[in-house]
This record gives sequence, structure tokens and C-alpha cells, in this order.
Amino acid sequence: MRRSGSALTLLGGLVLAVAAMTPALAHEHPSGITDLVTPAVVRVEAKARVDITLLDHIGELVHVERSYEVPIGTGTGTVVTPEGGVVTLTRVVRTDKDIAVYAANKIFAEHHKVKIPADFERHKIKNDQLNHHLQECYPPKQPTATCIVDITTEIHVFPNISPPDKEGFKAEIVRADSRPDGPAVLMSVGRADGGAGLPTAPLAATVPDKEGSPVAVAGFTGRPAVNLPETVDIAHLRAGGAGTGGRQFKDPENKVDEPVKLGALIDKGLIGGPVIEDKKGEVVGLLVGGGKDGRMIGVREISKALAEAKVAPRRGPIDAAFEQALTRFHTKYYGDAVPAFQRVLDLYPGHTVAAAHLKTAQQKRGTAEDEGVRKAGAPGGDEGGEPPLWPFLAAGGVLVAAVLAGALLLWRRRSPPGPEEGPPGNGHLGTTRPGDTRPGTTPVPIAGPPPAPRRSPLDETADPTVVVSRSFPALPKTPPTSPGQPVLVARDPGAKPADPAAHRHPGAKPSDTAAQKYCTACGMRLGPAHRFCGYCGHPSET
Repeated sequence: MRRSGSALTLLGGLVLAVAAMTPALAHEHPSGITDLVTPAVVRVEAKARVDITLLDHIGELVHVERSYEVPIGTGTGTVVTPEGGVVTLTRVVRTDKDIAVYAANKIFAEHHKVKIPADFERHKIKNDQLNHHLQECYPPKQPTATCIVDITTEIHVFPNISPPDKEGFKAEIVRADSRPDGPAVLMSVGRADGGAGLPTAPLAATVPDKEGSPVAVAGFTGRPAVNLPETVDIAHLRAGGAGTGGRQFKDPENKVDEPVKLGALIDKGLIGGPVIEDKKGEVVGLLVGGGKDGRMIGVREISKALAEAKVAPRRGPIDAAFEQALTRFHTKYYGDAVPAFQRVLDLYPGHTVAAAHLKTAQQKRGTAEDEGVRKAGAPGGDEGGEPPLWPFLAAGGVLVAAVLAGALLLWRRRSPPGPEEGPPGNGHLGTTRPGDTRPGTTPVPIAGPPPAPRRSPLDETADPTVVVSRSFPALPKTPPTSPGQPVLVARDPGAKPADPAAHRHPGAKPSDTAAQKYCTACGMRLGPAHRFCGYCGHPSET
């Protein structure tokens, strides 16, 4: 039995080796793309709401109440956690201008009908009595102040989704830098539409230090709209460290003045936008500056700010599904890319990049450009330079057949003897075995059960079964979102807004999107009772 067990063990090892041959030839993710980052690029708009009460006691005491909205900044941010953690620049969400001075100038000019500019400067008027009350209205607050001011900052984030979300979601400042060009960390508050989260961008570990390292920049010049997609442009980093005020850009061929080009994009709204490394498509910094000088702060400053804010950047289930779909798409396996992108859109209906690539994949699926169709129809193997699979599969089949034949021979040699080969005698008195020729005996048939039929040998000529798997690895498992935190997804235009309170408690009922199961191998949707994927046969997780 030991030999038989060893043969079976060898058989299992060979089958696993044959099954692992195909994944070993899987394609790696293509380089030089921005698709991993652009879904996580958002528009950030900050404004201050000022509620001011003027105590006019020049004549009869009058309380004059006004509310004003004062723009603080606009720019681009990058989502780094599925729950809505965003990094941008401090100048986008915080201003060094005194908003209380602006409110004092405006309410005095409106109520007392005097000419005071609506700006952030302290002014004087000719009327001594009114001027005294105006100076008492300016901050800081004193016991004799004539104005009571309450200022709140409102930050709205508009994600990169289609159709555009005109409402966006609110965010609050978790950590801001002391410098205007330092990184700021925001976290979403309020709205919670689902359980899959937002697309996130991967952060690089280091910044390329080679002269002329190619990068890309991305951002929005306004609120995302059908006719206003994200802006993407190329650039090149200068060698060395960041230096004073950030890392500089320079075209190695001197064809374009990149600091001027990027400075113009920064002024249009790309300030704080991500700088994307060309090889792995990861974020290496944020755009700073403006005018004729566009620069970059590095990923180390971003990581430090996130650590101080106690916000850990991580990828989510949307990112895992999207990266798998991108692998299929950029390696031209359009037939496999279609269900993969459909799964991404099931998780996040407004995913603009997935929707665009899905349309392209559907158009090219089954055509001569589809790598899966081309390889399936190639008679002599792979024309793209990769080793063909059929020699490995044939060798594995021969080995499996040889092991099966050896196991069969061992089994036949060690099989128990048949009834006709049993010991003489049957334990019954007055009877004899057939063929007994001793004197005085008569052959008598032996009573008892009929002999067991002999088992037919196995069909050794049958084709061996070869186990194969897809050339794409299964989706990586990602940890669930923390309980009690708002999780954001794109709003379905035809669906009613979800109640944010339903997602603020750990015991809240998950959304339908969170309950839907998908195959971790090919991305197809699974029913509640499916134990295996109907598309690829992969077992579903319980």
C-alpha cells in the first residue's frame, strides 16, 4: 500500500505542476499609464461661511444680521482611502486672509451706506463716529466690539464620475500644514451611498532621482462635467532632491518650457494635483507653485502628513477589480476584459475609465485584435514570442498516463484472490468440492452465494485529464471598511439618495452592492446560491 500511496502522491504533484504552468506565463501589468490614478483624482472647492451680527447703537439699538460666502480656494485632490481620505495642498482649503475683516467691510458698507471696498484690508472712513464703530467691528474681538462673527469652513469634493455629481460630498480638514504649499489631509463626512468605497490612487515609496525621469500630471480645471474631463499632461523631473520650494521640472530635449507649462495648468486648477511616475503608475508628489514656475512636493511629505493625521492609505475592492481589468485590457485580452470591467461598474457605477475601456473592449472582442481569439486559433503556437503551452500540456499528459498505468499494475498485483482460488473445504459436512475423485464420494454442488464477478480492468487507452487554469491571477483579498465610517460611491442617477444615518452605525444594514458576490477569478456576478462560477468554474467563497 505504501507504493500505491506514493504513486497517488506523485500523481497529485504532477497535476498541480501542469495546472501551475499557465499562471506562470501570466502577463504583468503594463507600464507608463495613468489609468490607476485618474479615477481617484477629484475636484476640491473650499469656502468660508460667515455669519456676522452688527450691533448698531448709534441711534436706537439695532441688530443687523448678515451671512456671506467667501471663496477660500479651489484645486485638485487625490483619494487615498476607500472611505474618502483625500490629500491636496493646504492653500486649497485654508487661507491666510482675515475673513472677519472682509465681513466687517461688507456689512458696514451695506448697512450704513458708505463706500468701503469688499476686500480683506482694514479701512477708515471720514465720519469719526462711524469709523470708531468700524474699528471696533474688526477682529480681534473685544468687550466693546460692535460685531459678533462666526466663521465655518465648508469643503466640497467632486469625484471623477459619469454622469457628473453636481452635489459632491463634504469633507473636513484632518491635518493642515503650516505652509500654504504643504500637504493637507481631508476626510469625507456626511453622505454615505454604499459599501464599496471610492477608487484610490497608489502612492510610490520613493521619487525617481534620475535627470529627465518621465512623469505625468493630472487634475481638473473646473467641476467635472461631460465636456470637462480630467486634464492629463506629461513632464520630466530634474535630478537631485526637492531643494527649496519643491522639486523642479525640465524637458531633457528643451523643446518645452515645462515650469511655465505646468505653472499655467496649476493656475487653471491643477494645483495640488498628483504627479504620476511613468513605470508603475504611482503617485510620487503633488503640484505646487503657479505662474511661470510649476514644481512638485515629494511623496515623503505626503506620507508624513498622512501619518500625522493617522490616516493609513490603502487600496479597496474597486481598485483590485479595476487593476485586474486593466491587465486584461492592456494585454489585449478584450474578451476577458469585458466581464472584468462590468464588475468594476457594478461596484462603482460612475467609474469613467472603466466605462470608456469597456466600450473599447466590447468593440474589439472577438476581432483579430483580440489576443485571446488570436492565440486560440493559432495552429502552431504563439506568434508573439512566448513559449507555446501545448508542449507542457502534452508532457504533463504523458507523465500522468504513465503514473496511472503504474498505479493500475500495482493495484492488480495486490488485488485479493477470487472465490475459485480459495482454500479446500467449505466447512459443510456431507458435501465435497466439485472435481473431488476420492472413492465413495459423489460430487455435490456447494450451496452458498454465487462467486463475485471479476472487475474489468481500467480503460488504459482513455485520454488523460489535464487541469488548466486562466492566465490571470485571482483577485487579491482586501480588508473590509471600518465599521461606522461613511463610505462613498457614485450616485445612481435613477436611485433615491441613501440615508447617511443608516451607514453611521456598526449595526446598519449593508447596501445591496455590498451583498452582491462576484467570482474572484474572472469577475462575473454570482447568485446567492451559486457554489461555482458559471463562467470559469472557480468555486465561490462562502
